Amino acid sequence: MMCEQTGQEIDWEKCPPDWEDFPDIVVSIFNIFNSLGDRVYGDVGYVGKDFTTFDFLIKHYNIQKHQIDYVFNTILWLDSRAIKDSQKRIKAETDRLKNKK
Repeated sequence: MMCEQTGQEIDWEKCPPDWEDFPDIVVSIFNIFNSLGDRVYGDVGYVGKDFTTFDFLIKHYNIQKHQIDYVFNTILWLDSRAIKDSQKRIKAETDRLKNKK
């Protein structure tokens, strides 16, 4: 749509991938990750996903037994990145408030 509006040719090398460009397992991993609850504490912030519903979600998305380790490890990797990002934001906000005084 942007190319139509600007009258430019589509450069497929610059186009970001869309969800249908990924294998189904990748889309399922992100859906499971986003469906898991967040564990957040006021004084600490985001501490990770709540895996209470993980088994239910694995069944709901029809994840095969041989894929469960891959799905779980990928979700743990995504979760660790989300935790680090949360810690960075909290630290930046804390530093900002300290410098404000």
